[in-house]
Amino acid sequence: MRRPSPALRPFVELVWYMDEPLPAGLERGVPTGTMQLVVNLGADVIRWFDGDAMQTVHATNGSGVCGAVARPVGVDVADQRHCVGAAFRPGGAAPFFHPPADALAEPIIGLDSLWGRDGATLRERLLEQPTPDDTLRTLEAALLARVVRIDARPEGALERPLDHSLNDPMVGAAVHDLSRGRAVADVVERLGTSASTFNRRFRAAVGLNPKPFARVQRLQRVLTAITAAGPAGAEASAGGRHGPGDVDWAAVAAEHGYCDQAHLIHEFRELTGVTPTTYRPRSAGEPNHVPVTR
Repeated sequence: MRRPSPALRPFVELVWYMDEPLPAGLERGVPTGTMQLVVNLGADVIRWFDGDAMQTVHATNGSGVCGAVARPVGVDVADQRHCVGAAFRPGGAAPFFHPPADALAEPIIGLDSLWGRDGATLRERLLEQPTPDDTLRTLEAALLARVVRIDARPEGALERPLDHSLNDPMVGAAVHDLSRGRAVADVVERLGTSASTFNRRFRAAVGLNPKPFARVQRLQRVLTAITAAGPAGAEASAGGRHGPGDVDWAAVAAEHGYCDQAHLIHEFRELTGVTPTTYRPRSAGEPNHVPVTR
């Protein structure tokens, strides 16, 4: 895992390569409010399940785009053992794909449906690379080659060099404020626009409406806080996996702007698929991967 090349950094948070013998099983992926490009190098398939029941299976080929969602998504750990990907910043995927982010409603969409032939052959090109570094460089080159801007004219997508202006400055300011806990109404007022205009532009760039995005970001702040509190007690009670341990949930609720502890528990369950006291991520460094126990 590392930062991308400088040209991609305004849009891509990090690129990563994994080749690990992860144990078999299913996981719930906790929403982050962002999009990812993922390529399964182990097999030409990516599977996902309904985040709650974990019964209905969906699948696409081995190269996919994970949309921004506000619910847990079940995944097969086997598809994560040998893979490569790019994690976009909130709204950062917009220059690389057409249609806009809010049209990518599925948790995972086949890359070939977005990039055509280039998407269909990306996995083959990545598999040809001799080292992880070469694989990541090839992935970055593919992203740089696919920068798209949606022009106002009927022709639609126009390719052009990567430019910071492709990001909507209103959305960038809103992401900054909402990620730090500012209320949506306050953000709209500060930006001096109407709620309808703000919602439309934010949703088109990020893939979520502002309020669900803010809820997801608040959950992420909670996960960061309880993980930073220390895993020692949680490890003892979770069979070695990291978890929340002895947490004062009422205090956490108050600190992060929930109405009360019941409000926190309700949103936690809705966004992760588990309750706060049964939350056990794969590791302290992977708070958004929650193994499913049956």
